Amino acid sequence: MDPDMIALVSFPGISTFHLAVPTLVFGEDRREDGLPDFKLRICAVTPGPLITSCGLAIEVPLGLDCLAEAGTIIVPSWRDPLKPPPAILLQALRDAHDAGARIVGLCLGAFVLAEAGLLDDRPATTHWLWAERFAARYPRVRVDPRVLYIDDGDVVTSAGTAAGIDCCLHLLRNRVGARVTNRLARRLIVPPHRPGGQAQFIEQPVAITRSDEKLSNTLAWARTRLAETLTVDGLADHAGMSRRTFTRRFQRLTGTTVITWVVGQRLALVQQLLEATDLSIEQIASRAGFGTALSLRLHFLKAFETTPSAYRRTFQGTAPAAEGSADRPAQAFAGTAAPAASRR
Repeated sequence: MDPDMIALVSFPGISTFHLAVPTLVFGEDRREDGLPDFKLRICAVTPGPLITSCGLAIEVPLGLDCLAEAGTIIVPSWRDPLKPPPAILLQALRDAHDAGARIVGLCLGAFVLAEAGLLDDRPATTHWLWAERFAARYPRVRVDPRVLYIDDGDVVTSAGTAAGIDCCLHLLRNRVGARVTNRLARRLIVPPHRPGGQAQFIEQPVAITRSDEKLSNTLAWARTRLAETLTVDGLADHAGMSRRTFTRRFQRLTGTTVITWVVGQRLALVQQLLEATDLSIEQIASRAGFGTALSLRLHFLKAFETTPSAYRRTFQGTAPAAEGSADRPAQAFAGTAAPAASRR
């Protein structure tokens, strides 16, 4: 099994967008940006020409044999979630999973993972529009229709469409760290990090208003002051809103709470400082607004299931802690435990 090989399962009727998302993140040579030279392989049950959902013809050269070599296998969607996938595909996914590969189901690809039995007694998500039918069809799966993606270690699932980008960037971030992933996100003109627990959609979307612009400006202002005390009342004052109005608009705009958002921003800054500087944990805790090294460690461990020191060793390329140590290194790309930040 090659941890740098990523197999992408294609099929007749696939959406070109769903095919393009993992291809953009893993399929182009971006070594000049610090990314590994991933070996992306596109395969299908029957190799050869296939027609996408928009009528575009593409040539898929590989069959399912390549799944046995891949460290990560991505099922980017599925043509009809109400019809079981071919048994040969389901068995190939089970065999690869048993051999240690990480299996990823983006959008309706979660149906394929569930049909293969890989999501039994696990948390998972899919496109919110299909979540009720997903739960009814696979009662052993603990379905959460609210979130963008769920990383449960050796299996990962995401919500629909753009959430697939978030999920792929999450996978990349676990491999190369925040700084390199943010560089790619800037190239793609997408947010560098949307936590998996963020809401899939807004219940009552409305047009962007002047208040929304004020709120966006306040969020940008807060990101430059993470070392300071940031309270709901202080942020509301900066936005020129009442606390009640601010919290309501904040939830609508970001899909999360103020406290969760602030902690997430601080943890993202901690990751960058751990990767790019030699600052002590105490100094990083101060710069990121956690106050003490103990507070930082507790938040970091809860979010990523590793310590700041182990994370730094992983992404600065120094010697990792001994196996079994409390300073467990951050996860590798395939087949290891996932950071808790995206779990449910």
